[in-house]
Amino acid sequence: MIKNMKKTITISAPGKLMLFGEHAVVYGKPCIVTSVNQRISIKAQKNDEPIFVLNAPDVEINNYSKPLSDLGNGEIPKGAKFVEFAVLNFLEKYRSVIPARFADSARRANAGIQLETVAQFKSTFGFGSSSASAVCTIKALAELFEIKLTEKEIFDLAYKTVLDVQGLGSGFDLAAAIYGGTLYFVTGGKTIQPLAISHLPLIVGYTGVKADTATIVKEVKARFEKYPKLLKNIYDGIAMIVKEAKIALEKNDLEKVGQLMNLNQGYLETLGVSSEKLSAMIYAARIAGAYGAKLSGAGGGDCMIALAPSSKRKAIEKAIEKVGGKVLEVEVNTEGVKLT
Repeated sequence: MIKNMKKTITISAPGKLMLFGEHAVVYGKPCIVTSVNQRISIKAQKNDEPIFVLNAPDVEINNYSKPLSDLGNGEIPKGAKFVEFAVLNFLEKYRSVIPARFADSARRANAGIQLETVAQFKSTFGFGSSSASAVCTIKALAELFEIKLTEKEIFDLAYKTVLDVQGLGSGFDLAAAIYGGTLYFVTGGKTIQPLAISHLPLIVGYTGVKADTATIVKEVKARFEKYPKLLKNIYDGIAMIVKEAKIALEKNDLEKVGQLMNLNQGYLETLGVSSEKLSAMIYAARIAGAYGAKLSGAGGGDCMIALAPSSKRKAIEKAIEKVGGKVLEVEVNTEGVKLT
């Protein structure tokens, strides 16, 4: 059992929705991502034994533990990977600083960590729960050990965590979790620019199908290697859409934003990442009066989004549900990671 529990730190971070730029962002192109009010929370405590303990009931992780010296090694449950590697990366970077944060000098070198996560949304929605949990972990440990980190320092550690776990990724979901709001983002955090968005009337529809993001990204990468010139042109086209969308969003030109969503969806269809269910929901929303609609994220499942005139909102929601989608109550452009 864990002894001598001390103060508890609680951190929360938002999930995300991709507005524009899926897949192209992996290849250095820009994207636009927004945070959502569905959040992940993590409670962190120090303990006096050199053990890492994780409880994450939402992903069926109960009393998972291992010595700190074994972090990153052996068989790691899928639901624990992002948190465990986030802890490992934090400790490796700040190991020389951490001992001085403990009051009991006899145990300074052997301090352990206990974490518990709570999610307001299901990991199946594709809102970026894994990335949000990594961000929460790093922020919680920084608060716990009184180490001041900038938003970019949190991003860099969390991005290393993503690469350690899945070998590839752009980091846009991390940026949304850290900075909040709506962001213009370039792969690896080369650009993280908040956009002044006052109103974004999105409807979010869930397919009921959980997408395997890493697998889909790898499949698209394989297509790129087979047809590099063709896919490069597609990614260049998506990048142009993203830049136009940035301007339209800042001007609150919702009709143009919707038209650009439709164009972006066309490219995603060409990449082969949509699905019959996603397409049915997207076209139902458009027919019911949406300015535009597209998938959000890797594709293959998860969610679609529709930009809705207020007068058409109910009709669009009914249309999505009629073809088997589930409308989720989601607010966008929300606050980033914070101490709660």
